[in-house]
Amino acid sequence: MLADWVFSIVDRLGVLGVGLLILLENVIPPIPSEVILPLAGFQARAGAFNVVAVWAAATAGAVLGAVLLYGLGRWLGYERLHRLAGHRWFILSSRRDIERGQNLMEQHGGKIVLLARCVPLLRSIVSIPAGVVCMPVWRFVALTTIGTGIWNALFIWLGWTLNENWGVVKQYLAPISYTIIGLVLVGLGVLIYRRMKVRSEIEPAQDHR
Repeated sequence: MLADWVFSIVDRLGVLGVGLLILLENVIPPIPSEVILPLAGFQARAGAFNVVAVWAAATAGAVLGAVLLYGLGRWLGYERLHRLAGHRWFILSSRRDIERGQNLMEQHGGKIVLLARCVPLLRSIVSIPAGVVCMPVWRFVALTTIGTGIWNALFIWLGWTLNENWGVVKQYLAPISYTIIGLVLVGLGVLIYRRMKVRSEIEPAQDHR
């Protein structure tokens, strides 16, 4: 069970474990911070951790994970990603999607990066297009730190205030974590379906030229 695995990592590694899990959550979205952070807040309330240290570790882990994906986006670059989208096997997005995404990021990139940090799944994905459009790294890190800092503080505070009710909440964490994984898989399925549909519409038109 995912929730039990999260509990064991935090129990074993403490504050460092919180930071590591949040880093992984930014790179591998099915690991939900909605489970990790309230647990860390609860344990801080119980005296196991310093609550400020928990927040700092979680925020540092989130920023580091985001920077790794930002670096991937910078390495890919717009031209390379655009070429990849033209291949039949590249099913995650079309060239049209990439063009629209670039225009959107160039116009509203700062707002998107900041707000996406408080949206599951998007807080991971948004780092790549930010890198693709070469958003200044200092700006990306600043916006990511602000957004993730607010998100982390909210969920750590939630775990802190739950206190003695934590046992009741814990039983709902497994369904929540599996729901998040399911939503990620559904999202990937929708992306693949859209890509296959666009391809099926384009190919007959090309054949008739």
